[in-house]
Amino acid sequence: MYNKKVMDIFLHPKNVGEIKGTKAVGTVGNQTCGDIMKIYLDINKNDVIVDAKFKTFGCAAAIVSSSVATEMIKGKTVQEALALDNQTIIDYLGGLPSQKIHCSVLAKEAIEDAINHYRKYQAKVEKKNKK
Repeated sequence: MYNKKVMDIFLHPKNVGEIKGTKAVGTVGNQTCGDIMKIYLDINKNDVIVDAKFKTFGCAAAIVSSSVATEMIKGKTVQEALALDNQTIIDYLGGLPSQKIHCSVLAKEAIEDAINHYRKYQAKVEKKNKK
């Protein structure tokens, strides 16, 4: 079902864990399959993602998509990370079974959710500092 590259990443995922204290946390899930993905980002003052971690409850494709997505956005700006699309993840992996494509979409959505939370937090801080 999965190719060799997907299986290798599944057996040796990178960036598993969480980043304590970050305000950039995105959580998404798929009720149909039960996958739940949480992505943590450490974003510096220049809007560059200096670290990314994940915790995923789900199938091999969900775990692999999380691992690859976090690797792809490290060192990128927030804008560059938002430009990541699920097809890039799929291409990097050499493909996913059609019934597992949604896992790559979850990774993209979790990154977007984390960045949205980060931006909301930043807006609150800026508003507070203006007072």
